[in-house]
Amino acid sequence: MNLVEFYVNFFITLFALLDPIGNVPIFAAATRSHSRSTRKWLTFYIAIFAALFLSFFFFTGLKLLQFFGISMDAFRIAGGILLFLLGLDMTRGDFLAMFEEVEHVNEKPDADKQVKILTGRASANVSFEKLVVPFAIPLLIGPGAISTVIIQAGEAQKHGWAGMLVGLGAIVSTAVAIFVTFVFTGTISKLLGRVGMVVVIRVLGLILCALAIQIIISSLSVITQDIITPSAAHPYETAHGA
Repeated sequence: MNLVEFYVNFFITLFALLDPIGNVPIFAAATRSHSRSTRKWLTFYIAIFAALFLSFFFFTGLKLLQFFGISMDAFRIAGGILLFLLGLDMTRGDFLAMFEEVEHVNEKPDADKQVKILTGRASANVSFEKLVVPFAIPLLIGPGAISTVIIQAGEAQKHGWAGMLVGLGAIVSTAVAIFVTFVFTGTISKLLGRVGMVVVIRVLGLILCALAIQIIISSLSVITQDIITPSAAHPYETAHGA
């Protein structure tokens, strides 16, 4: 595999795993009440975070998890639990309310009731603190993406520093794609409206809950050496193989 093929393969795989297009409705719901400037700053923060986080694992591999004695399966289970909690918030309607208070924050809780209006970068800073977990991790950047980055790092090392730079370029390109994709969430919010957004979010929440349970079941199947039946851990792979 030459460097061009490596770059294309790495970028496509990473983009598919992060799936920014599929996460647009969730991001749109979280930023529905935000101004255009705030949404752009928040999109920028998420893209930068994705680039830095994935680059860290690209250059360090499993050293961080090994340092804490954490297996990849344990990491997947933890991610599955976070996704399940996010899905519950989405199905119960708590997800939208979580972010609607960002634009208006009480500066002083005294009798004067002075209100500070957060807009643009200031509002994005507050929103990012709430979105970094569980939206950026593990919904956008899940264990699958981290595992792929670590595997591709091994392939990049075969080409020396040139391969590492190309791999880093693929990660940065993915971050740029995330930024471009999320910039257009304002249009989606307007098209769906509040009612449409609530319906989409609750359906996606149910899907996320099921996905989280499936991640946990699959990881437990590996840890328990297939005590859990393969048809439960990997239902469609088993059906396809049959």
